[in-house]
Amino acid sequence: MRKHEVVDTETGEIVPSILLHRPKWKGEKFLMIFQDAFAYIAKDKTLTLETKNVLLYLLSRLDFENFVLVPHVEIAQELGMQRSNVSRAVKALVEKDIIIEGPKVNRSRGFRLNHKFGWKGTLSNLRLLRKAEGKEVLQNE
Repeated sequence: MRKHEVVDTETGEIVPSILLHRPKWKGEKFLMIFQDAFAYIAKDKTLTLETKNVLLYLLSRLDFENFVLVPHVEIAQELGMQRSNVSRAVKALVEKDIIIEGPKVNRSRGFRLNHKFGWKGTLSNLRLLRKAEGKEVLQNE
């Protein structure tokens, strides 16, 4: 911890404060998830446990700028599921606009996590994306 001073913008008074050191994430993967997204997914009665497990696995494999490319066969093997159930889960996630279908790469379809649910990338790029679309709020239908 470091002690430093900050200025109260309302009074102009100099106030002592403590700055906690930001942890360094050496070698660890990091993903920012929005809390409202967790509530939205948890409350959705149409999403099965298998669908939520597929989503969690996809999140674990998320690449920079929210892209993910994982063959359904691999997901099925890793989660001990039937490939058809993985396909059904991915289809449900696309229909709910949690993940967005992308282009096909070789024999696998790429996806992108909807930036309203989480983000892996620079904050400046997230801000640009939000500014381009206008700020939208998650709403449970």
